[in-house]
Amino acid sequence: MGLTQYRIKRLFAYSTISHVGFILLALSINSIESIQAFIFYLIQYSLSNLNAFILLISIGFSLYYYVNDNKDYKTLIDKNNSPIQLISQIKGFFNINPFLSLSFSITIFSFVGIPPLIGFFAKQMILSAALDNGYIFLTFIAILTSVISAVYYLNIIKQVFFEKSEYKINPLLKDVDMHASFFKNKVLHKKVTFAYNNIILSSSLTISISVLTLVILLFILMPQE
Repeated sequence: MGLTQYRIKRLFAYSTISHVGFILLALSINSIESIQAFIFYLIQYSLSNLNAFILLISIGFSLYYYVNDNKDYKTLIDKNNSPIQLISQIKGFFNINPFLSLSFSITIFSFVGIPPLIGFFAKQMILSAALDNGYIFLTFIAILTSVISAVYYLNIIKQVFFEKSEYKINPLLKDVDMHASFFKNKVLHKKVTFAYNNIILSSSLTISISVLTLVILLFILMPQE
């Protein structure tokens, strides 16, 4: 189902089934090593998944002054529910925001299980525990599903880095000066004038993404559970 999916959030939902399979494999073994692997996998996947969805929200925010002619998005009934819904909407996003694109790719690579990211160590722990307890066939199935999921994950990376962007800066905002007023205790404190490219992501989003991405990268420096 994931291989034929064109909606990115639904793709993450289908990929969760594969990750739940790894979690259930760890629970079915029922050894000290497998329980440790289960807890570690649950923690790392929760952090990576949280980062992925925060990044999707941030990508949507960062495209606020861009327009495109994505016909598939325009025909969606629920297009107003979320700014990023289709995989095709992030084509060439690396040319718009390299930092968000790199963070997003690190998170995707962690889902795939590329070493030495946190997702690799989580899968390694579970597969090691499975092999130690004689679950050879289930280990083979787990590796096979990992390879299949890598196909649709890497398709997202291809879209972000190697496809041409369809976005163009909204011509209505190019030469427009915007104004804002800041009030303190209901008294006008300051007035500012700014252009469309002066608006950036909030500190809460950037700090959250930075911390979560660094956690995913942590095991490059300290490769142990």
